[in-house]
Amino acid sequence: MGELKDKTKGVSNEIAGNAKQMAGEATDDPSLDAEGEAQERKGEAQNLSGEIKGDLGDKI
Repeated sequence: MGELKDKTKGVSNEIAGNAKQMAGEATDDPSLDAEGEAQERKGEAQNLSGEIKGDLGDKI
């Protein structure tokens, strides 16, 4: 169960992060671009966590 939850949150954060990056680039706002980059990385980490949980059978 934790695997799916982490992966769902991860994808959501990656999408939101990408949107912020595009908005930051379009408006020439480096802080929004950086915020989006950080959120995207957070999503990638959540996806990795979900994959690990899936591989280990949600025992972590």
